[in-house]
Amino acid sequence: MRPHHRFWPARLPHQIQVPATSLWDNLAFQEKRFPDKTAIVFFGQEISYRQLVQQAERVAARLHALGVRKGDRVVLLMQNSPQLVAAHYGILRANAVVVPVNPMNRPEELKHYITDPQARVALATADLAPGLAQASNELPVADRLQHLIVTHYTDAFNPEQTGDEASPLAWRSWLIDPQPEARLDGGTVTDWAHAVNHDEPLPPQQVGANDMALLPYTSGTTGLPKGCIHLHRQVNHNLMAGNYWANSTHENVVLGVVPMFHITGIVMVMHGCFGNGCTMVLMPRWERELAGRLISRRRVTHWTNIPTMVIDLLGSPHFDQYDLTSLVYIGGGGAAMPQAVAQKLLELYDLRYVEGYGLTETAAPSHSNPPDRPKQQCLGIPYMSVDARVVDPDTLQEVPVGEQGEIVIHGPMVFEGYWQRPDATAQVFFELEGKRFFRTGDLGRMDEEGYFFLTDRLKRMINASGFKVWPAEVEALMFRHPAIQEACVIATRDAYRGESVKAVVVIRASHRGQVTAQDIIEWCHQNMAVYKAPRQVQFAESLPKSGSGKVMWRTLQEQETGG
Repeated sequence: MRPHHRFWPARLPHQIQVPATSLWDNLAFQEKRFPDKTAIVFFGQEISYRQLVQQAERVAARLHALGVRKGDRVVLLMQNSPQLVAAHYGILRANAVVVPVNPMNRPEELKHYITDPQARVALATADLAPGLAQASNELPVADRLQHLIVTHYTDAFNPEQTGDEASPLAWRSWLIDPQPEARLDGGTVTDWAHAVNHDEPLPPQQVGANDMALLPYTSGTTGLPKGCIHLHRQVNHNLMAGNYWANSTHENVVLGVVPMFHITGIVMVMHGCFGNGCTMVLMPRWERELAGRLISRRRVTHWTNIPTMVIDLLGSPHFDQYDLTSLVYIGGGGAAMPQAVAQKLLELYDLRYVEGYGLTETAAPSHSNPPDRPKQQCLGIPYMSVDARVVDPDTLQEVPVGEQGEIVIHGPMVFEGYWQRPDATAQVFFELEGKRFFRTGDLGRMDEEGYFFLTDRLKRMINASGFKVWPAEVEALMFRHPAIQEACVIATRDAYRGESVKAVVVIRASHRGQVTAQDIIEWCHQNMAVYKAPRQVQFAESLPKSGSGKVMWRTLQEQETGG
């Protein structure tokens, strides 16, 4: 027994057995159970489980006809859409491996996602296909894509839709308007409508629990992104555990707005939803007013998100027009939820924001707060089947309760290793008490009740005159200032201290012009230790964010260092 088992949900086992099936089997089973049930709602268009499976099977047959075979890697470059779901499951049904790629990547970056997994086939939306084709065309002939399937978002919805579920006008340029044609040198480009309307036979299903399903990429702290090898059983564990943890049933209505190229969106949202027979209300991107209308109209019950989305929605001038009373579960990760925002959710809707923690390497969550007993700004407790420890980063020995160290994880959802990088794989695994543990590179501590708290990335410490400053702690404190909407803390050069603390701050609209940088610096000095308080505050209109909504602190740090 570990300390956190005292607070374990009484209805749940500490470990679960993983089924000996593939991720495709989950969707196929739900289609047999609920063929006419709505699987996806997309700008008012409803798609049934039968229709979703038919599309996915036709994608699989087309991929097989294009030469895709068991274990081949297929690039998937799309924003959230029904086609992304059909393509993802279609790749799996073709016995192949999904390589999900961030839509924010530019052509020069996209080259790596073609060459490293040795992909020869890709599927993309029309707004992203030209950039992917350009990346391929600039590669040596032997490394290029051979086939590209392109879909338009309007293949899945009526662009003339009006009302609460209509697409925002600001999205028209990439969502609806014609896009430049993608041309693949030495290869074929096929339109989605043609790719899914054919009579080509399905290949035999050959993959099972121990075959590779996903190859998502993680940037880490140095070098080019590395592919994380995930087997069907590893993803299956976490989607099942996630559904149990959140009291999920097939009656759930899920808001699908976390990007489904990201590991959380893939595992906890997409596979969690369609592997459980739920209905997903799908958004291509975050837009707070549309989200508010969809939650209200479609009576959304479960919403996994990034805390910045909740902050944004609560800040809407139309917030009082939205009805969020249907929500029974709200949670997420990627950043700490500010205590004031979590408290507002509790007071308004009796919703306890359930924070979790995980990495691409752990197929999303390795930790989560018990829904019945969450702690605010806390990673939670080790998930089902997980053994997590806090160790000294140098000795790799477990540290006493309450002391800071590196979080390490053992469990059935931990990835196999990095694609074609045995050196990098060896660096992140070690043995403790006969178990293979993964080194997260994150610093944290465990309290006396077994709950884990994040201190910061191992590489993100600011050394100010020998005092160690952890930016996440300073940011959490700064969120208490009534004028601060967002803050990112970075290091700045200091001739005397070596490094000093700098904060890049977004001011709430209601307070703009009413506070100065010096006001905030003085407030920080009053509310935190002097060595932690920012010596510089820079105002910004917004903070750079990844496609999954995380603040890109490295971008700000590099700008500061370069400057």
